[in-house]
Amino acid sequence: MKVLSVIVPCYNSQDYIRRCVDSLLPSSNTQGGCVEILIVNDGSADQTGVIAEEYQTRHPSIVRVIHQDNGGHGAAVTTGVRHSTGAFIKVVDSDDWVDVISYAKVLDTLSLFINTDEADTHGVPTCSPPDMVICNFVYEKQGRSRKKMMRYANVFPQGRVFGWNETGQFRKGQYLLMHSIIYRATVLRESGMELPRYTFYVDNLYAYIPLKNVKTMFYLDINFYHYYIGREGQSVHEESMIRMIDQQIFVNRMMITSLDLDTVHDKRHRNYLFSYLEIVTIVSSIMLIRAGGIGNLQKKKSLWNFIRTYNRRLYHRLRYGFLGQLVNLPGPTGRSISVSMYTLSQWIIGFN
Repeated sequence: MKVLSVIVPCYNSQDYIRRCVDSLLPSSNTQGGCVEILIVNDGSADQTGVIAEEYQTRHPSIVRVIHQDNGGHGAAVTTGVRHSTGAFIKVVDSDDWVDVISYAKVLDTLSLFINTDEADTHGVPTCSPPDMVICNFVYEKQGRSRKKMMRYANVFPQGRVFGWNETGQFRKGQYLLMHSIIYRATVLRESGMELPRYTFYVDNLYAYIPLKNVKTMFYLDINFYHYYIGREGQSVHEESMIRMIDQQIFVNRMMITSLDLDTVHDKRHRNYLFSYLEIVTIVSSIMLIRAGGIGNLQKKKSLWNFIRTYNRRLYHRLRYGFLGQLVNLPGPTGRSISVSMYTLSQWIIGFN
């Protein structure tokens, strides 16, 4: 069994897939034996599949290519999880890449958790593998020379496995995204997560649903993942989010129905999950306000009515918190204030 399976979902990625896969090829033969790279070609119409096959030919012990009819990002990730053999699973989007030096550190650390006989001499506790390994990531925003980093040193202990009761306070805008997460494979599968087909923004589901099963964690304070953002037409580009707002709402509703937060016993664990659900709901509301028109304002009202009907206690906590009140200010003036405050938050916090 491999130590790490890296899933690379691809769709028409010929212009950037090489940078991604090159960064994932281990720098030593020793590490090459512990990792597999699963390139899932999700019905690409360009040369993505051909390029992927080239890597498989050159690195047959590391790279596997899976071709499938187009089903969207979620379908590609689900396929990768289903075919993976590693003890841990990492998703790396085809327009992103990883830092080579940090990657070597990640592979060394994961290997020590699997090969526990070696752990003591390397300073890593001899114990069961953690449910999740967390690393920092860097926003590679197009057109900006100054890079924003998502770091968690203020939240997590270092050098040992820990539980939610040992975590610190997350800042606003500081979340565990797909880019920072490496799941233990059994935890990911046992969560029952099934990402929807033909749907954008499923990375929110990937970073939320399995977390209910995560009890133990290990944090590496290294800048591992480089998240490329700002490319025209990218799904997280604001114009794209407004255009595809129905998919954002669909994912938002799935998050709401996927987990009853009252069943999460650890307070810090529960509070983190609520905070993440809150920010996704706030983004949905703001995008609907920015989209404008009676129809989109009705969709916003329907989303909040859905939350109230599904879980009244959750509704009251979301609706009457500061952010919930902010996005529900009445009238055109209230909506203008909501958007202005959101824009200011983007600038201060740096989230997209």
